Formats: sequence, C-alpha cells, structure tokens
Amino acid sequence: MLTSTINSDLMEIWNEADSEMRVRFHFPLHGGLGTESAAVVYFEVEPGEYLGRHTDSAEEILLVLEGEGIATVGDEDVEIGPGSLAVVPALAPHSVRATGNGTLKVVGFFSGAELEHVFDEPVQPIGLSRLATPPVEVPA
Repeated sequence: MLTSTINSDLMEIWNEADSEMRVRFHFPLHGGLGTESAAVVYFEVEPGEYLGRHTDSAEEILLVLEGEGIATVGDEDVEIGPGSLAVVPALAPHSVRATGNGTLKVVGFFSGAELEHVFDEPVQPIGLSRLATPPVEVPA
C-alpha cells in the first residue's frame, strides 16, 4: 500500500511576465512512486493569484478543500468553493484563480499515473512550459 501526505514539500512555480500567475503544489502520488493508473496533485493559490492556463494528458477531478475561486475549463468559468468538484477533460485548457480572502486549497485526482502538463507560458524556476509527472531529467 502507498501512503503520502498531500501538503508536504510544496514547490512554487510562477510566470515572470505575469505576477498573478503563482501556485504552490505537490504530487504526493504518481507513477514514479508506484501507482499504476492514477495520480494526485495538491495545490494552493493565494487570493488574487492563479494557476496558469495549461493542459494535462489525463482527465482530472478537482476537489476544493478550502477557499473560493473560479475554475476555467476551455471558455467556461465556474465558481468553486469548499466541497466543489469540477471535471477537467484530458487535454482541455484550464486554469484556477483564487477569488476569496483566504488561500484556495485544491486536490486534483488524475486518471493516469504518468502525466504531461503543458502551460501556455514557461513557468519558473525551471523556465519550461512542458512538465512531466513523474519528473523527467532534461538533458543539458
């Protein structure tokens, strides 16, 4: 049995051209840790900031733990809050913005163990727009 903690070891990514695009996240479960057909991400977004628009290679179900925000999937905006669920189809462009006064805390459940995430813009500190879970070594 695999076990993990959803809010440990958060990594922060941001976009240098857009100060509002900033998120902290952690993948506590994925194929690199032994899952066969699922992955989990936990992320936090501060008020006024957002998780940048991107696509994921597998369907994702978002569960809001705390805070308020707007989930955008394609051209559709949906208000989200504690207990909200939102389905993001594989390869659908999406983003999440924190709109409340507190930190937006979300868990995402993926239908794949190995994922590719493609952001519209490169994210820092890595300077890439294409990311993988589990992480893949990029040749120098």
